[in-house]
Amino acid sequence: MSEYYTIAIDVMGGDFGPRVTIPATLSALKRYPHISAQLVGRSEAITPYLKSLNADIACRVELVHAPDTISMAAKPSQTLRAGQKSSMYKALELVAENKAQACVSAGNTGALMVLGRYVLRTLPGIDRPAIISSVPTALGHCYMLDLGANVDCSAEHLLQFAIMGSVMTQAVEGIESPRVGLLNIGQEEVKGNEQVKLASRLIEEQGGLNYIGYIEGDDLYAGRADVVVCDGFVGNIVLKSSEGLARLISRKFQAEFKQGFYRRLLALLASPVLNALKKQMDPSRNNGASLLGLQGIVIKSHGSADKKGFGYALDQAVAEVEKNVPSKICRELEAKLP
Repeated sequence: MSEYYTIAIDVMGGDFGPRVTIPATLSALKRYPHISAQLVGRSEAITPYLKSLNADIACRVELVHAPDTISMAAKPSQTLRAGQKSSMYKALELVAENKAQACVSAGNTGALMVLGRYVLRTLPGIDRPAIISSVPTALGHCYMLDLGANVDCSAEHLLQFAIMGSVMTQAVEGIESPRVGLLNIGQEEVKGNEQVKLASRLIEEQGGLNYIGYIEGDDLYAGRADVVVCDGFVGNIVLKSSEGLARLISRKFQAEFKQGFYRRLLALLASPVLNALKKQMDPSRNNGASLLGLQGIVIKSHGSADKKGFGYALDQAVAEVEKNVPSKICRELEAKLP
């Protein structure tokens, strides 16, 4: 029988707030009978969604009032001073107080990173948390970090990312020895800037990691690595470019098959294949990035996520809670870092 867990939801975060976060959470509670939810936000915005719940769901929902909301345009530097009555801060605080095992938010990424570090602190041996998420590949998917938390990274930071990414992939995916690659502009030893070249040496000297060396952008989608490491500047560009390309291809397919009777007929005949392809390329399937390296589980959903997308972020939170990812990372760091 599964252990019972609680997840704190920043209800007010994201572009759509309670309209998306609450229905997605209630659907998740139906999928996971061993999960309860703390809905954190303005009580007057949450209460209308709770009036017609059946008894099984209602007993696993707690409303936690937080009067303020951090806007998507707020500067991260302002959140420590002005955000302590916000739904985001309170959701993180519930994790810090062990009243919840994970926090899920679709709110301001910079604010979530700043507040996460302040409220939860980083794991021993970790200088900076990193954002990690799955990226689709020809063989399924891989995990990539950092995706935007740290624009400038030292070689030591990249080494820490490699260890954390390997442990998480091993825990969540069940891969015994995940292949770790360092994203670069070529596979030759002379390629890349000094930080990337030094990071490669540090990862190779570390031992205990299945390091396969440099990988290029096309290797990412070929599925050559299970974990791809880069700084947040590069990672965020790769992520946004990938999502934009997926949407472009989907729109192109739809436009082409609408032109003329025979193309529409072909689209009808090929609809099972096209629907399967569309499903695989749907960016929302990979929604739910983890702020790895904190003393607690924090999942960041896209601010524009719909109910289905936010549901995937909740799935990621449940997976990490069940696998106790932070504790496993902590043990590996103690073994691998001085």
